[in-house]
Amino acid sequence: MSDTSSKAGVPERAPLPGLTIRVFHPADEPAAVALWGACGLLRPWNDPHKDIARKLAEQPELFLVAVLPGAQPGEAERLIGTVMAGYDGHRGWVYYLAVDPAWQRHSLGRLLMQRVEAQLLALGCPKINLMVRSENTAVLDFYARLGFSADASVSLGKRLIPDA
Repeated sequence: MSDTSSKAGVPERAPLPGLTIRVFHPADEPAAVALWGACGLLRPWNDPHKDIARKLAEQPELFLVAVLPGAQPGEAERLIGTVMAGYDGHRGWVYYLAVDPAWQRHSLGRLLMQRVEAQLLALGCPKINLMVRSENTAVLDFYARLGFSADASVSLGKRLIPDA
């Protein structure tokens, strides 16, 4: 993909050389949690380590990471993106889509969503839901460019197990 402009008129760069999208490994946990912090996804009432443990117990194949190879031979890969999804037989849900701010505008968020959408579709999932904080207009615009739209519904929640 060559440099193009997104619908918002902001240049999007080509995908990254050597980029791999793969299933999350337990060793990825510190980098994933750090990434979520850098992207503003963490909240005091949600323990991200517990979220990861819960995900690894249910459909771990729907927890993907994007990694770049180390800069030098033998250097560890660098985790620069995540997406977590689930399917309950009725709807798919997407959580923790995050791209390292230094690597945004390389179409990585789009690639992660395409990959997880394909996995959900292969499971027979007819619709994907996700939640975005209403004040996060940049992310709402991102999802609109991917074909998502606001549903006429209100998201309600009830905590059964406190994390904090």
